[in-house]
Amino acid sequence: MSLDVNQVKKIAHLGRLDITDKSEQDLLTIADDLNKIFNWVDQMQAVNTDHIEPMAHPLNTSQRLRPDEVTATDEHAHYQKIAPQVESGLYLVPAVIE
Repeated sequence: MSLDVNQVKKIAHLGRLDITDKSEQDLLTIADDLNKIFNWVDQMQAVNTDHIEPMAHPLNTSQRLRPDEVTATDEHAHYQKIAPQVESGLYLVPAVIE
């Protein structure tokens, strides 16, 4: 795939990117960079991956997990005492939708 300057402008418009202040040479450079990226993607798609197992991580390790234990104390009663308005265990706030 090969992009020209007009296609770069169209892609920028679709992506809501403002490139109106770019010179013609800048647009050619952007088009060239995008063409290099597309060529690289084409090379990657050409690789035969039929017998390759998908992996979630490039390293063959497992994630170290900590024990699932409660470490924080319950401060609910303390926060209810210092809240400006509380009713039935709920915080009352001003209405934002009428």
